[in-house]
Amino acid sequence: MISRVHSSILQGIDSVACEVEADVSKGGMGEIKLVGLADAAVKESISRILPALRNSGYHWPGPKVTINLAPADVRKDSPAFDLPIAIAAMLAGNQFTTDQIDEYIILGELALDGRIRPVKGVLSAAMLAAKQGRRGVIVPADNAPEAAVVDSIDVIGVRFLSDAVGFLTGQLELQPTGVDLDEIFAREDLYDGDYSDVRGQEAGKRALAIAAAGHHNILLIGPPGSGKTMLAKRIPGILPPLTLAESLETTRMYSSRGLLSPDQPLMATRPVRTPHHSSSSAALVGGGIVPQPGEISLAHHGVLFLDEFPEFNRSTLEMIRQPLEDRCVTIPRVHSTLKFPAQIMLVAAMNPCPCGYYSDPKRQCKCSPRQVENYLNRISGPLIDRIDIHVEVPPVPWKELRGKTTGISSSEIRKTVVAARKIQRERFNGSGATTTNATMSSRLVREYCKLDAAGEMLLKQAMTEMGLSARAHDKILRISRTIADMENCADIAPQHIAEAVQYRRLDRKL
Repeated sequence: MISRVHSSILQGIDSVACEVEADVSKGGMGEIKLVGLADAAVKESISRILPALRNSGYHWPGPKVTINLAPADVRKDSPAFDLPIAIAAMLAGNQFTTDQIDEYIILGELALDGRIRPVKGVLSAAMLAAKQGRRGVIVPADNAPEAAVVDSIDVIGVRFLSDAVGFLTGQLELQPTGVDLDEIFAREDLYDGDYSDVRGQEAGKRALAIAAAGHHNILLIGPPGSGKTMLAKRIPGILPPLTLAESLETTRMYSSRGLLSPDQPLMATRPVRTPHHSSSSAALVGGGIVPQPGEISLAHHGVLFLDEFPEFNRSTLEMIRQPLEDRCVTIPRVHSTLKFPAQIMLVAAMNPCPCGYYSDPKRQCKCSPRQVENYLNRISGPLIDRIDIHVEVPPVPWKELRGKTTGISSSEIRKTVVAARKIQRERFNGSGATTTNATMSSRLVREYCKLDAAGEMLLKQAMTEMGLSARAHDKILRISRTIADMENCADIAPQHIAEAVQYRRLDRKL
């Protein structure tokens, strides 16, 4: 007898439909065949399924069983096929019958005692079930809250193999798992750090507010202990709250890596990823034999903070140039090409020289001019060109460090940022993927960044004296547009251009 169970294959962060077919024949000598381009984790599933069936009170249908995972030309590399294979084999062996098998996508890894362990990519599988018009998914109980954020399907969480069989036969009534999205966002959309904790650095806070308002990349330059890391890690608290669509995109990334916990079914806060400067290219950008998203994609709709920027391997840094431009990571393989979204805000921090005190007014720099130049040359010009804002973070004076005033708070900055983002959404409505000033194309820059005579003269002078590139020219206009939006100005004024030019710190050579 032949049976068919519906499951899914995780490719990158997307799920592809997969049918698990089982055939039980009377002839043969106890042969078990598993076909369909199965990887080691799937081939080993038989060794898990046999004791799981026995310890759950069932038996392997034998004597000759063929399991086919279709489509046969797509690699399968997940233990999530354990449960659908076991169900398909039992159905083919007439151990139970059900009329619900076509209504659900089934995923789950089996333990030897019949328990069902959590697996990766359940959210994508739930979205696939909704797209196919199925009733729901049967998944490990620990993954059920994650899948339940897709509210158009039933999510059946099971802890044991017997639970899945009991539900399919109607002998065990299991209620679909539900989650309250409003409650999750209210509980999770909280940030620990506040800009009122940072003493001084009002100029740095201003630059970060502009970066957040226009989704611009930013580089912080200053001596050790000046507060660069404190400033950077508080950026998510001034960014607009995640929308449900953004949250689902980010959650799929974490789900595909198995980084979600049962008590965190949805990413409701903007992620902040802080990879170490010793990170490999695959860890930062993504890749591997089975391609997985790297730190850039895990920071999708959030912040990628690269501290000690020049200490990263130069070839590794060069690999982030294309994602910064295209807002996605493309990983080609022989049989397919995977794309991981990477709409990030890059925040980098660096010392101005190897010893760190080149710009410190109180401490003497011990580096020679050549050492300073070589240190800065660790970051290529094309990469610097892709960072919109370069701002100096000087040491905090004693008066500000010990003062009683706290300065502007994150909530105050966030109000300005949210208002500026609203203006940009209304401006770019109908302009495709563009929603912020940082992503404006050259055509949109010409359309929305028009200058008066004084502004033209000021920009021309900056371009001539500083020798700026065409990309830097457009970035100055984009930053100027953001500054104007923060002040609710319809036109870009000369003072907006002047401030934007000041944020091209490295173009003026430290």
